[in-house]
Amino acid sequence: MGKISEPEPVNLVIGMLSGIPDTFETVETELEKQYGPIDIKSDLIQFTRTKYYQAEMGSNIMRKFIGFKELIDPVTLASIKIVSNELETQISSNNRYNLERVINIDPGYLCKSRIILASTKDFSHRIYLRDGIFAEVTLMYSSKERSYKHLQWTFPDYRTDEYISFFNRVRELYIKKF
Repeated sequence: MGKISEPEPVNLVIGMLSGIPDTFETVETELEKQYGPIDIKSDLIQFTRTKYYQAEMGSNIMRKFIGFKELIDPVTLASIKIVSNELETQISSNNRYNLERVINIDPGYLCKSRIILASTKDFSHRIYLRDGIFAEVTLMYSSKERSYKHLQWTFPDYRTDEYISFFNRVRELYIKKF
């Protein structure tokens, strides 16, 4: 029989999508109030793998990732997704940009072996957490290749070298935190 144990803390990583680059700084400031200092940021990355968000967010959508210095308990992911959805609604509700949705905020976490993303959408490869929030393993780490690798359901943008390179850098920082 296996021994029940507590999981290691994980590194909170949040992906953001928006056609309004100034919005990223606003969100970062709000998230730092909740989760502490950011210790790594990606460059702005053109979001071109799908047009899924254009109807509600407009064109010229950019992606930005941030990783946080303080590690979190993985059980908090559902709560973080709820907070991020509330922040999305708050930013979009001021209607300053005349868009249905100004920003998409996608929290997840990174650990040595995988990257987990939170979602409000159920699907065959997602596991229910609580309060309408699901989670999926989006990338798995390959020790042999020393890199994260995609799975059959991984979103097309998360398969790119640019994203995987960023996550590998976050992983290096994460390991140093122990």
